Amino acid sequence: MKHIPTLPALIERFFTERLMRQRRVSPHTIASYRDTFRLLLEFVHTRLHRLPSSLDLQDLAAPTISAFLDDMEKRRSVSVRTRNLRLTAIRSFFRFIAFEEPAYSALIQRVLAIPSKRHDKRLVHFLTRPEIEALLAAPDRTTWIGRRDYALLLLAVQTGLRLSELTGLDRDAVVLGRGAHVRCFGKGRKERCTPLTEHTVLVMQAWLKEPCRSSSQALFPNLINGGRLSSDAVQALLAKYVAVAGRRYPSLTRKRISPHVLRHSAAMELLQAGVDCSVIALWLGHESLETTQVYLHAHLALKEAALAKLHPLNGKIPGRYRPGDQLLAFLNTL
Repeated sequence: MKHIPTLPALIERFFTERLMRQRRVSPHTIASYRDTFRLLLEFVHTRLHRLPSSLDLQDLAAPTISAFLDDMEKRRSVSVRTRNLRLTAIRSFFRFIAFEEPAYSALIQRVLAIPSKRHDKRLVHFLTRPEIEALLAAPDRTTWIGRRDYALLLLAVQTGLRLSELTGLDRDAVVLGRGAHVRCFGKGRKERCTPLTEHTVLVMQAWLKEPCRSSSQALFPNLINGGRLSSDAVQALLAKYVAVAGRRYPSLTRKRISPHVLRHSAAMELLQAGVDCSVIALWLGHESLETTQVYLHAHLALKEAALAKLHPLNGKIPGRYRPGDQLLAFLNTL
């Protein structure tokens, strides 16, 4: 008789074999999937009064998964995007199970048939050039923390690196001299190099001369032990400088500014400079050009330029130019 693996064994194999060994996903993906299953198992435990280690695959049927997703939206007040993100992790697990345990194909297909929810697609938020300059002027560069934060914010808004890419940089990721660039590993472990402007090169040269904190090689270390800055720490320092810069530019206080907004701002700077969308996609590490199209939708100046080329409704369309009579033109000059 064939041994039927328990749910804990399947989940363990999913993480260790499928995600880590076969697909080699990033630690951020592991953490996201881990949180999804932790929440799901806690929900099933509360509902069935059974410990997660004693659950069977049948306990994760489609009605239970749907109830879990609804509970997240209602009780935890998560967004539709987060709800769909949790569903993506669950679908990935059940696609893995489809190959491992085909006997459960009916249960698996019902789970995979759970649809994602549609959500409003809002325009991306970004900072204007004066707002960027005000934000960069906020750190006190007479202190070590101020110089670190200035270098971090400048690199973020010039390169458009993701927050995880920014905090994961080591000192040797910055290549100066001819063809200066910063090297990082983005989504899907894809390596890319982003060029640096002359000003950014000068700032990074000065920052790299700062003494290292402990033995850490993190490009932007924390003050306590020299380890990497956490995502929350970057969000906190950004909020601090937004409040300072907001005194000069009140428009900053009316915007919800996150580290990802700095990435959007870098993309909009490139777009306003006339850089093609395909180049911006390579710059930002977008896998699909469709992802970059959102910046075209947010660029009002491009739409206004297109509008200027249109003839107004109920307006007089200029006709073809016809030169005047030569004799009358001569008489008009007298």
